[in-house]
Amino acid sequence: MAWFKKERKPRTSERVKLEIPADAWEKCDRCGHIDIRDRFLRAFNVCPNCGYHRRITAQDYIDVFVDEGSWHELDAHLRSTDPLGFENYRERVELAMKKAGPLMDFNFMGGSMGSVVGEKIARLTRRSVEKRVPLIIVSASGGARMQEGVLSLMQMAKTSVEIARLRDARIPFISILTNPTTGGVSASYAMQADVIVAEPGAVIGFAGPRVIKQTIGQDLPEGFQTSEFLLEHGMVDAVVPRSELRDTAAQLLRHMAGRKPAEAAD
Repeated sequence: MAWFKKERKPRTSERVKLEIPADAWEKCDRCGHIDIRDRFLRAFNVCPNCGYHRRITAQDYIDVFVDEGSWHELDAHLRSTDPLGFENYRERVELAMKKAGPLMDFNFMGGSMGSVVGEKIARLTRRSVEKRVPLIIVSASGGARMQEGVLSLMQMAKTSVEIARLRDARIPFISILTNPTTGGVSASYAMQADVIVAEPGAVIGFAGPRVIKQTIGQDLPEGFQTSEFLLEHGMVDAVVPRSELRDTAAQLLRHMAGRKPAEAAD
């Protein structure tokens, strides 16, 4: 006879499962590291294992650089025209605005530079000159917007003229290049700043590697058109992790204004 008798609990027909919601996890596109989504978010969507920088939205970059509630969009009423009568262009623009918002965002038709983008950059640059305040532009673009034809291409010249006026007025301009920054944007205002900063691993160039390889008939160097490659060859001034962009921009502006770090709170 047993001295102790273990009480048996009645079995239930259904097994209780403790599950973590599927959307609570994120996987790095580069190294495959799986982690809780909150860790990616707290790191500004940078992989906590390998440092891979995911693409983020324009609104995310605003959150990186400015205090909550301290900014508002200028010239939000501007809308793209349809000069070529391109099939379904107006519908595509409206759909892109619902998906990505009115800001320059790679989710907005590949971040392509059309007449509205160029006009907003030009107005922003003029405002910097008039108010004598530094200009910071974060770029994420796949090139010119073919649906607007030559009007899109002319934005390169228009923005370049305004940046030249900014330089003549000796107003500091910092350009921040993200993944990707290509086409007409990289061939104009994005590469004309006093200081050019790029995120790690960002693809930066004019034409894509495949097009260049077919044109010159040669294999391209390893890491061609990445931030690190351009830094090594003197095309950008620094490669800065996303978490350090705000402090780096602040330090650069203090330096260009001739202020010491201790004067930052003045």
